Amino acid sequence: MLTNKSRKGRKGTIEAMIAGTKADKVIGVIEKIALKKRNLVQEITLDMAGNMNLIAKKYFPNATRVTDRFHVKKLTTKALQEIRIKYRWEAIDQENNGIEKENQISNL
Repeated sequence: MLTNKSRKGRKGTIEAMIAGTKADKVIGVIEKIALKKRNLVQEITLDMAGNMNLIAKKYFPNATRVTDRFHVKKLTTKALQEIRIKYRWEAIDQENNGIEKENQISNL
């Protein structure tokens, strides 16, 4: 979806809606927008799809590209969960080793 932020949700906010993320389809719609108008775009919010980043870079050369918060949060949460799992398994291993040592000492 291409929107005009300066319209603040009023009529004319939505510039274009494109179904899907196929590069040729997105490019086809973007190319209908005059280069002069595209050069005025200052900022583009993107998900983390590489093809969209390349399209934005090529067709909106003056715009700053920003990754949207949802995808950044999703990626961060996934990484944090992997770290939690790693440390949890380490804690379980330490606990099991401690129990094993106690059993060995009590069997002497």
